[in-house]
Amino acid sequence: MKRKIGLIIVVTALISTGATLLVNHFAGKKENIESVYVTTGQQPVIKKVSLPEVQYPDFTYAAETGVKAVVHVKVVKIGQQIQGPQSLFDFFFGYGSPSLQPRPQVGSGSGVIISSDGYIITATHVIEGADEVVVTLDDKRQYEGRVIGKDPATDIALLKIEATDLPHLDFGDSDALRLGQWVIAIGNPYELRSTITAGIVSAKGRSLPSYDEDFKIEAFIQTDAAVNPGNSGGALVNAKGELVGINTAIATRTGSFSGYSFAVPSTIARKVVDDIRKYGIVQRALLGITMQDITGDLAKEKDIKEIRGVYIHQLMEGGAAQKAGVKAGDILLEVGDVAVNSGTSVQEQISRLSPGDKVKLLLLRDNKQVEVTATLQNQSGNTELLQESDGNITNFLGAQLRPAGKEVKDRLKIRAGIEVISVNEGKFKEAGIRKGFVITHVNQKPVATVQQLALAIQSAQRGILIEGKYPDGSVYYYALGN
Repeated sequence: MKRKIGLIIVVTALISTGATLLVNHFAGKKENIESVYVTTGQQPVIKKVSLPEVQYPDFTYAAETGVKAVVHVKVVKIGQQIQGPQSLFDFFFGYGSPSLQPRPQVGSGSGVIISSDGYIITATHVIEGADEVVVTLDDKRQYEGRVIGKDPATDIALLKIEATDLPHLDFGDSDALRLGQWVIAIGNPYELRSTITAGIVSAKGRSLPSYDEDFKIEAFIQTDAAVNPGNSGGALVNAKGELVGINTAIATRTGSFSGYSFAVPSTIARKVVDDIRKYGIVQRALLGITMQDITGDLAKEKDIKEIRGVYIHQLMEGGAAQKAGVKAGDILLEVGDVAVNSGTSVQEQISRLSPGDKVKLLLLRDNKQVEVTATLQNQSGNTELLQESDGNITNFLGAQLRPAGKEVKDRLKIRAGIEVISVNEGKFKEAGIRKGFVITHVNQKPVATVQQLALAIQSAQRGILIEGKYPDGSVYYYALGN
């Protein structure tokens, strides 16, 4: 009798176990049900949340795909070092006078291959001042990198290596990123090649304080994926393996990762590299407004009923906004059907467009919504695109300009400059600048490219002081109206 009872118990247990496994098998194919404790008031409430298995973070595809397209960028800068006397005899008797010897400085960062024929996107600060760029692929192949162009305002630069059939990443839509969405950062921190870290999107449209007072366009994607020195120029990738950002900065007091990192959105990065490839220079569009984020204090001061949008403080005379009918005191609610609530979000939307593009603006004026269409302008105040022709000659402000060649730099004893090839009607001629002038500084800051010149003029709050030399070595200063 005891044997029969024991047998029945065993059989029952087996049947129960099998049934449980069968139910779990079929339930697992559909979805996983988890209990989430939500506190509402005094008592915790158990809420059932359906989480399909496919929505759990799985970065294997994105990581294995992305790592092949991320490269190591080594930068060599040739500096100069004064070498003094080699002995006490030399020191006292003057033999072996000091001489200048090259002292190479080596830095590194990351880059992302964006086309199979060798175009690579990286950060401007990674390759700034480089005399030599060496690109190492994930499979250890090395190539000499050629700088195609760079944009200090967005910290985006474009390199080219002579190779074909390269693995590359496609651009994703950074606008589609949602707060809390998983992303991965791929780069080469501390010379640790092909490092992958994961995190979530912590915020969008972030800006950082500019300590060098340079003009910046910032609408960073903030994440908590670990990014350290060497990651700059590397990829921020979504779970689909799409490039949604270029890692460029960290928020830190120690020089290393402290919890937050920042990436340039792919929508901005793509516009910059497309312009560089097509025109050799970034086509920067201007709306022509001075704006201010709306705070509680500003709302009280200006009697603003609702804290949303961006307050338009001032208009540029003859600018795109003024011509479209925008008025000082208007509140900008939308740019091209995208809601804006900060100056950085306005910058982000405008930075995707080019001079001559039309953009719809939704304004709030006297508590009534007004819609206008603005035609964006360039730094010269018109809608023409900056064209770079053969020999890197660019038409800008009524003059033809190009980076000064080695012969010109050696003759004038300058490190860099912009040579004026010809002068036609425009601001340069009005200022008195003549053919042959080489621009070395704008508002006491060195410039080496037309893009830097354009940015300096665009970011000037008041007047513009241009400094340079003529072929005979004479130094001249010119005031250029903003």
